[in-house]
Amino acid sequence: MTTKRHKGPPAGETGQEALYLKSLSERQVPVSIKLRDGEVVSGWIEYFDDKMVRLTREGKPNLFIYKTQIRTITEGGGPRASNFTIRPGRRGSSSSAPSPDKRPGLTS
Repeated sequence: MTTKRHKGPPAGETGQEALYLKSLSERQVPVSIKLRDGEVVSGWIEYFDDKMVRLTREGKPNLFIYKTQIRTITEGGGPRASNFTIRPGRRGSSSSAPSPDKRPGLTS
């Protein structure tokens, strides 16, 4: 007799978020970060930990952003840019949302 094995919820951390952020930081890739309130800020990720990201910007103050306030991180900002979603307490995942730079009225 076989017993059905019920799968539980996915693991909370896969390590992929940290690897992705480390890659962006080491390469100093320009990113756009869309916040939960809809604001978009641009720069490059200089530092991150389990709770926050430090965004370094040219000619503007650097920002410390809590991950809970981040909706997406978009590399570069062109039409083929890849998005990464930060989900508090869960693993990050790719998103097919349009680039925030395509919204009218936004400037970098």
